[in-house]
Amino acid sequence: MRWMKWLGVASAIILIIACFLPWVSISFNYTVSGTKAENINLGKPGYLHFLFIFFFLVFTLIPKVWAKRANLLVAALNMAWAIRNYFVFTACHGGECPEKQAGIYLIIPVSVLMLLSALFPDLKLKGQKT
Repeated sequence: MRWMKWLGVASAIILIIACFLPWVSISFNYTVSGTKAENINLGKPGYLHFLFIFFFLVFTLIPKVWAKRANLLVAALNMAWAIRNYFVFTACHGGECPEKQAGIYLIIPVSVLMLLSALFPDLKLKGQKT
């Protein structure tokens, strides 16, 4: 399962890129991304993804049991935040439905890959033969 660690790292990099891509397009050429959503009062949700990615990468590279358990928690929180962002940003408000862009389609599957990477870590235990 050595390749799962690198799948998680690649997924984290893709999630960083997805936070800078446009997520939804609202009428009159107003686009919202993970780092730019000022006019709709939803903050900048990509920055919390960046925090989760930082801890995910740190815990992925530490070869300890506690780090793998903490990584599972961080990946689950990241997945929940991605689902929240998908439903909040694609919901219709005031009779106007936003048009989904590439970034919003990327955050869910990439977060699932990060969660799978955290579920199956490469960890050597005492007494275990390689």
